[in-house]
Amino acid sequence: MGLLQDWRDVAYSQEADKKQLQKFWSEYFTVEKGIYEQLLANPEEAVSGTVKELAEKYGISVQTMTGFLDGINDSLKKPNPIEEMTEDTVVSLDFDNEMLYKNMVDAKADWLFELPAWNQIFDPEKKRALYLEAKRMNTIVKGKKIGRNDPCPCGSGKKYKYCCGR
Repeated sequence: MGLLQDWRDVAYSQEADKKQLQKFWSEYFTVEKGIYEQLLANPEEAVSGTVKELAEKYGISVQTMTGFLDGINDSLKKPNPIEEMTEDTVVSLDFDNEMLYKNMVDAKADWLFELPAWNQIFDPEKKRALYLEAKRMNTIVKGKKIGRNDPCPCGSGKKYKYCCGR
């Protein structure tokens, strides 16, 4: 079984006690915040190494590092092969600043997108623009409702009820 599947079995366990799972995620989010603080302190540095080396570098378990890699993967310039990852797989944490910020906003991870380190990377206007863009990414806009007596949108010139509304 791969590292990612092991992580998901623990993190999203259906059998686990709710309090245990809450404690697990609380501890994970604290660790995650610490890693992001270190990464954002020098955002131009492309951190890389094996999964095991990165886990040792940040003082966490390989399983926790796997969860972190799963979370950051969509924000990387070149995604890691997380599905078939082993402890010896070389991975990179070379993230796109804007994509990472927007993904944090999209995940509603305010403890991450409100980190003070972002103020060194983006000015307030840029942060606001990225925040709004991230919020718009998942907003569904419905089109205007067609009334039965309105002209048909297909362009036939007939009323909707006598054309496509049948």
